[in-house]
Amino acid sequence: MGLIIHKKLNRECTIGVWQIAEDYDDLLSRIELSSEEVDILNNFRNLNRKLEWLSVRVLVRELTGKNTQIIYNQDRKPFLADNSYRISISHSRRLTAVLISPDKRVGIDLEYMSHRISKIADKFINEAEEITHNPVKLRFHLYIHWCAKESLYKICDKQGLNFRQNLIIRPFVPARVGVLTGLVLGPDRNEEYELNYFRKNNYVIVWCCK
Repeated sequence: MGLIIHKKLNRECTIGVWQIAEDYDDLLSRIELSSEEVDILNNFRNLNRKLEWLSVRVLVRELTGKNTQIIYNQDRKPFLADNSYRISISHSRRLTAVLISPDKRVGIDLEYMSHRISKIADKFINEAEEITHNPVKLRFHLYIHWCAKESLYKICDKQGLNFRQNLIIRPFVPARVGVLTGLVLGPDRNEEYELNYFRKNNYVIVWCCK
């Protein structure tokens, strides 16, 4: 299937979503890997993990138009080796999502709605947040909250943030496409972010760029 979404969101950010339908050899043939990257790839024992890893790099090449290595810091935050773009990455099941910007901070999260997230909701939802009482929309609403907080966590460089205490999502009515507001609170910060979200089949995707 390959690239199913490639969209310039504004002047600063571009999103890409890749649906993995290719086999290992097909994905591998689309990129050039360094010897270090080959070693990393070969160390993965699970084929699906290899496909995810390859799809990220194929997607980055599609979005940037060039072959550039992805590196990670000690907190597992990704960077491009040539520093041409800031980047955020997410994958779930057969989809991979990447958000890039030449100079803005970025965060993206993608989740397949596969389980009863309400069982763990108390671990990331706090008393200041509102969740629908409609049982039909409950799971979708919770997944938007989870993806939004993951996006905030990533855009803030994963620096010691507690999902329940430090990340707040202001009340919103869930829809297939929407915009919501998130707050990042802490002893040395009080920031507000606009987050965009959309649903694609049984997936939720949330992104922010600031």
